[in-house]
Amino acid sequence: MPHKEYGRLQAVRRFLELEISKEKELQDIVELAAKICGTPTALLTLIDKDTQFIKFKHAFAFDTTPRGDAFCNHVIEQSEVMTVPDALLDHRFLNNPLVLGNPNIRFYAGAPLTTKDGYNLGSLCVIDQQPGTLTEMQELMLQALSKQAIQLMELDNSMQLLKQQYQEAKRTEIELRSFFESSIDCHLLLGREFEILAFNKAWESYTQAAYGLPLERGKSMSGFLHPDNLVTFYQDYSKALKGTAVFVQRRVKNGNDYDWRIAKFEPAFDAEGVIIGVTVNSTDITKKIEHEETVLAQNESLKQIAFIQSHELRRPVASIMGLMNILKIDGHTESIEELQLMQEAVAELDEKIRLVVNYTNVH
Repeated sequence: MPHKEYGRLQAVRRFLELEISKEKELQDIVELAAKICGTPTALLTLIDKDTQFIKFKHAFAFDTTPRGDAFCNHVIEQSEVMTVPDALLDHRFLNNPLVLGNPNIRFYAGAPLTTKDGYNLGSLCVIDQQPGTLTEMQELMLQALSKQAIQLMELDNSMQLLKQQYQEAKRTEIELRSFFESSIDCHLLLGREFEILAFNKAWESYTQAAYGLPLERGKSMSGFLHPDNLVTFYQDYSKALKGTAVFVQRRVKNGNDYDWRIAKFEPAFDAEGVIIGVTVNSTDITKKIEHEETVLAQNESLKQIAFIQSHELRRPVASIMGLMNILKIDGHTESIEELQLMQEAVAELDEKIRLVVNYTNVH
């Protein structure tokens, strides 16, 4: 299939699926065409791959015909009005079933419906069961009416596309807003003048709880930051406004308390790639930091215990083991079995102490 025909068929299908709001106007155009041209019948057609769809008609019985039988199939191959004074004398149509049978076409004239991008979708045509002709003025009027018809159809098509795009944008906006508002992280959009453009409920709640102030769009962010945090916050904002993303972990003043937070400052761009502001995403990691500090303190305690075990407990164990060796050397054999049991117990204790020390050193 030629590329142009593929594009034409795509356009035809868009118009076939179109919810036409200008039905009365288009029907009026069809009836006016019949009146101006002095014919009993007029049609507005769209030519699909295999079928001619008759969208509007005056005094015609069919809603569709095979594309191969359609006179309008020849009209879409040209840009001017096509006239067939007598179909029985035209080799293209003399055996056509629409000529030999109902509706018994003898005279035909059609002007192409040409879109702005150059596709001929079908035609506005007039039909008679008697041979005939059109005057030059009638041809001009038929062509003018065909242009008016396609303009009305394209207007409807444009409006439908705009409606679809609006609905899609609205749906996307709702999804983004839902995600934005449901996030437990704080999200903020600042303009180029440090003014507040947008924020989610999490940031609003944080500001309300910390400072007792409701965030307001259009106000400067400086009025909603603790003085201890303002300088560093503005420095990070300024870097992002120049195009550099900033990622920080910082202890910040929160009313009368302090929080640990991770924050990311990133440039915000418009559709042309121009920086229009800065997005700030902030996550409270206070509990995480407190947990890490607790674990660190526990590890320090374990190391202290290990130190005591290593230096305080192992010293007497070593002394006992030394005395036992002396007793053996001096020949105190009367209690050799008891000494052996004591030596094994002391060795086991020494090994356990060593294991504890090694564990705490690793962890």
